[in-house]
Amino acid sequence: MRGVARLICGRRTKWAVLAFWFVVLVLAAPLAGKLMGAQDNDAASWLPSSAESTQVWEESKGFRPEIITAIVVYAREDGLTGADRARIAEDVRQLMTLRAHGVRGAETRGPVYDSGTAPAAAQIFVPITMDEKGWERIGPAVDSVRDIVGSGGEGLAVHISGPGGVAADSADAFSGIDSTLLLAALAVVVVMLLITYRSPSLLVLPVISVVAALLTAQALIYLLASHAGLTVNGQSAGILTVLVFGAGTDYALLLVARYREELRRHEDRHEAMARALHRAGPAVLASSGTVVLSMLVLLVAEMNSTRGLGPVAAIGVAVALVAMLTLLPALLVIFGRWVFWPVVPHLGTPEPTEHGFWARTGQRLSGRPRRVWVATALVLAALSLGLVQLRAAGLGNADSFPDKPDSIVGQEVLHRYFPAGSGSPLVVIADAGRSAQVRAAVAGTRGVVPGSLVVPPGAEPVHDGRVIFEATPADPGDSERAEQTVQRVRDAVHGVPGADAHVGGDTATLLDMDAATRHDNLVIIPLVLLVVLIILALVLRALVAPLLLIATVVLSFAAALGVSALAFRYVFDYAGETTDFPLFVFVFLVALGIDYNIFLTTRIREEALHQGTRAGVVTGLATTGAVITSAGLVLAGTFAVLGTLPVVAFAEIGFAVALGVLLDTFVVRSVLVTSLILDIGPRVWWPHRLAHEDGGRAKEPEAV
Repeated sequence: MRGVARLICGRRTKWAVLAFWFVVLVLAAPLAGKLMGAQDNDAASWLPSSAESTQVWEESKGFRPEIITAIVVYAREDGLTGADRARIAEDVRQLMTLRAHGVRGAETRGPVYDSGTAPAAAQIFVPITMDEKGWERIGPAVDSVRDIVGSGGEGLAVHISGPGGVAADSADAFSGIDSTLLLAALAVVVVMLLITYRSPSLLVLPVISVVAALLTAQALIYLLASHAGLTVNGQSAGILTVLVFGAGTDYALLLVARYREELRRHEDRHEAMARALHRAGPAVLASSGTVVLSMLVLLVAEMNSTRGLGPVAAIGVAVALVAMLTLLPALLVIFGRWVFWPVVPHLGTPEPTEHGFWARTGQRLSGRPRRVWVATALVLAALSLGLVQLRAAGLGNADSFPDKPDSIVGQEVLHRYFPAGSGSPLVVIADAGRSAQVRAAVAGTRGVVPGSLVVPPGAEPVHDGRVIFEATPADPGDSERAEQTVQRVRDAVHGVPGADAHVGGDTATLLDMDAATRHDNLVIIPLVLLVVLIILALVLRALVAPLLLIATVVLSFAAALGVSALAFRYVFDYAGETTDFPLFVFVFLVALGIDYNIFLTTRIREEALHQGTRAGVVTGLATTGAVITSAGLVLAGTFAVLGTLPVVAFAEIGFAVALGVLLDTFVVRSVLVTSLILDIGPRVWWPHRLAHEDGGRAKEPEAV
């Protein structure tokens, strides 16, 4: 590591590093701007590839183009008037001529009136093509429909709902996600660096480096998405921004802190940076390696969206690591000591951490460490009891937005006057020779609206010896009862000999996604723990310490999830959590939260080689306390910006991860881990010979 460190920050080679990154950015910036256009937000980028609903989605393309239906719903509480009916008829006539933004106006169906003696509501079905550009134009398509039907008035309510309306509102919620997250994360980083360094000049260099890392990562991901089949969607692109800013700034904080420490010991800033890289590099490498490998574990997921997030996040963190260990050191030595103004570290300047807050904290903890870690563990365990309030069973459409957009209001009106599942039909595909038997099986299934079996609009009824038809569930398409209906229909059609029948549609998709996510939770969480344990064992050359660190992070995760569940129920009034919520929070918290334990324990081990474990704990906490606290605040802040998006799932992940990072920073790392190592003493390094140190000194060369 020392030779590489000297190469990065050498008197001449620093300029080569800077030139290299200049060329990279010239090439990367135009490509990074194309990433949004390369995002794949259609159903296939989210669905589990082996699920029955995915098979139906793929096979249905042979019958018709991929279509999503917007439902225009009209309602007047005291009954539709003659003028209302005339208006609706005129709207249908105009919609039949609409061709803008993929709207298939000629295939418009309706109006369909409710079954009351004096109808109070009507609905019109407007199909919209959802090809590779569908997600981008669903908003304009629905807007063009709204231009015709208006928004009601004089007692007549008009809403655009159904899958198309909900999709348009979702697209609107995600519009500008990249710029929103970028600006919010950048603001958090700038503020936190200014508070940490109290130097307006110094904060510029980490910001330049992290922005360079983000642009480079986006360019690489764009190239892989365009030419290597990597799947990127709005979710993974948004999380990429947060991860690069959070992890990159953390690495910068650790490196700058160590560089400032070495500047007080060395006159030559190049030598100081070389030693800082040599000392801090292994911890940063181990930390980033943990995150990268943990993200790559997501490749075993059944959910396409989860599997696609793995390499996207891994690339982002890896590029952030490279930028912070090459570009940032080069910039720091180029600009010299003055960049730390107004508190410039000179040779011989006293090290403030030796007698600061964290040094005093370590000394206090060393008095009665067992009482401290037992009490802390009990408090965290008590907080974990909030898990009984966790409702990670999925969110319905109405609960997915913090506010109530027009499509959700329209959905409520539909449920009041029409079969609740009319906007989310089941799609059945079967062998044409067994069509009658399959139709009878579907029609006779409890939960299917009688007489609702129809050929989808615009579809060929028969294609390559297969038939397609739709059936309307009696319950809302995003409800548990509708999912039970899907399962009953599947059981019924699977029992028809030779039919090779499959059931898909929106409700079936939700059912399959939930099943895939439950599988991913059971598989990925243990694998991530195993990866983290192996990395910790390799870095610390021990077994006891890694097991302790894993236990503390899991306890921190449980406490964060427990507190979050209580906050979602009684503060934010959220209806529940998505099924993948525990998995995402776990992966981010364990992979990122372990960073701080790596930073602390590697420094403790380094000091233990010279002064013994217990004294090394106090010194390690004193020297890393401030920088790890700053890093935790930055990471928590960057994840908290997910709450700026008008999507409940993102807000919940952001809140829980931010809370967990703060627990790791201020409680787990500074109190629980520190007091545990103080209590256990040298045995924490078993089976390394540090576990048998004599007289508080290990006879081993300077380390790692």
